[in-house]
Amino acid sequence: MLAAMTSDPKDDLLRYLTVAREALLWKLEGLSEYDIRRPLTQTGTNLLGLVKHVAGCETAYFGASFGRPFPVSYPWMEDGAEPNADMWATAEESRSHITGLYRDVWAHSDATIATHALDAPARVPHWAPDRADTTLHRLLVHMIAETHRHAGHADIVRELIDGAAGLRQEVDNMPEGDAAWWAEYRAGLEEVARKAGQTEA
Repeated sequence: MLAAMTSDPKDDLLRYLTVAREALLWKLEGLSEYDIRRPLTQTGTNLLGLVKHVAGCETAYFGASFGRPFPVSYPWMEDGAEPNADMWATAEESRSHITGLYRDVWAHSDATIATHALDAPARVPHWAPDRADTTLHRLLVHMIAETHRHAGHADIVRELIDGAAGLRQEVDNMPEGDAAWWAEYRAGLEEVARKAGQTEA
């Protein structure tokens, strides 16, 4: 369980990042190896790939950008990797491998965050030269946005797989309602959409 909101800016930022990290991993729970890899959008978005992608992002932003690269590198992290290699896991890359990697990266990132002030300088090699020089503060904000964005993707993908939805395990932040209530709610939205569509004709 996360601690209550603090008044320390760095602690607050780290808390929001941690919430997003935990949500992303939670979306894998209870699913088969097939389901966590299923591409459920036209661009192939899948749950395990989202975790793999975010792990790679953190190695760049809280590792290499501060001159303390993550101690292990993989071909999909390197320049020249095939397009989207970080957005899906091979059949040989198990759930435990990818989630374990993410937790190891997470610990490495948190060490960077703990030992640097918010105004500590950083340089992101893959950003444009005119904005590559940055700070821990900006990279924390960037990574919070990145991780929450992908946690939102994971929420929708998980709902498409088995109907499960919610903000996080202990507080789903969803209205109470059984399957019948949700079916009626969805049908109502469909009717509103149809009516709105008819006004365009």
